[in-house]
Amino acid sequence: MSLPPKPPSRPDRVSLWRYARLFRQDILSAQPERLYCAWMAEFRTPFFRSYLMNQPDLVKTVLRDRPDDFPKSDRIGEGLRPLLGNSVFLTNGETWKRQRRIIDPAFEGGRLRETFPAMWEAAEAAAVRLAGQAGETVEIEAETSHAAADVIFRTLFSIPIDHHLAQQVFEEFRHYQRSQPILNLGAFLPLPRWMPRFFRKDTRRSAARIRKLITEMTEARMAQIEAGDAPDDLATKIMTTTDPETGGTFDTAEMVDQVAIFFLAGHETSASALAWALYLMATHPDWQDRLAEEAQALEHCDFAVMSRLRFSRDVFREALRLYPPVPMMVRETTGPERFRDRPVRKGAQLVLSPWHLHRHTRLWDNPDGFDPGRWQTENGQKCQREAFIPFSAGPRVCTGAGFAMVEGPLILSRLLRDFRVSAVPERVPVPVAHLTVRSAQGIWLRIEPRVPLPSDDTLD
Repeated sequence: MSLPPKPPSRPDRVSLWRYARLFRQDILSAQPERLYCAWMAEFRTPFFRSYLMNQPDLVKTVLRDRPDDFPKSDRIGEGLRPLLGNSVFLTNGETWKRQRRIIDPAFEGGRLRETFPAMWEAAEAAAVRLAGQAGETVEIEAETSHAAADVIFRTLFSIPIDHHLAQQVFEEFRHYQRSQPILNLGAFLPLPRWMPRFFRKDTRRSAARIRKLITEMTEARMAQIEAGDAPDDLATKIMTTTDPETGGTFDTAEMVDQVAIFFLAGHETSASALAWALYLMATHPDWQDRLAEEAQALEHCDFAVMSRLRFSRDVFREALRLYPPVPMMVRETTGPERFRDRPVRKGAQLVLSPWHLHRHTRLWDNPDGFDPGRWQTENGQKCQREAFIPFSAGPRVCTGAGFAMVEGPLILSRLLRDFRVSAVPERVPVPVAHLTVRSAQGIWLRIEPRVPLPSDDTLD
């Protein structure tokens, strides 16, 4: 029996002052133990009220039943606005609805099957890169970031990561990550709205450079579309889709905003989940062997193979549960509410937290344990419906959720088919909230070539 991953440090009780001090270091380390069993918790500051909501019925009310009454908090975008502009990740109301009407068709129906060859090529390229490091100890987050960015560029713009523009965006984004460490900081710190927010100069510069490069790619694609020789990829699909209500399409500036969030959401979140999945495989060799055996089905590019990667899908889902890439989401009340017989004022912050919900002690069996088999149990299936929100839920569910659930298991299986990963005992990763849930000092794994299984004609 494998040991479960060690849960993050959880202080028993913290004062507001200590909470703010811990929070400044890392949002996850500041969370006290009691929040993992609470249905609802109130945080009072001199400037606003914030409520953590773990009760499934409350989460359902906010995300699924009445989403228009609980828009995204403006605070959520304060740190990301220089990069994401007016993207679908930050907008609300009619603007958001128009954007989703144009974007969603690119990810519906058979589009996953159409983008699968590009994912396959990125997975093959990742395996080739890792082969060059076999026998070494590797910082695996860097490798999964490279692979996830490759998927985005291949599926969005039909170019590999080594294309000069793609490589520049990827390198610049690495600078941006280091200068913009906390995703939801503005949503949780007890600061009044009138207090100005300041961004580091290098953060603004990186965001501006990324947007300049994306603009160059977008304008080039616009020209290809006008000339009638554009590839049939996600960028072309989105840029040529008309809003069924207004008949309009995205102009270049709007498309730049959307590409920025596709890269952030599609690259950062996938890289985070894949890195933690590989770490979990390194610490659970029995499951790693199951996935490696299952991965023998990956012989040639065929979308149908995904139905055979059941273990890989369950492992990836378990990684999303234990280390949700986006640990917390924030909504805001547009009027007075009453939750759990408690009055909630207009303008209050509602925190929906996959980080707490996915490890909630009153909902999950063995909440801190790694158990991919849970998804076949009654408890696991119930929690998957009611308490599993790695991609959010309701109308604002991530449009690329299905995309991610193909990409993650595919790359995970492809790498484990050829390589054995093992943990480095003296370098245990500590989860922290950067743009996504990453490790404070990286995730270091030993990479070894996997001995091929003998074929039937070599057996005595």
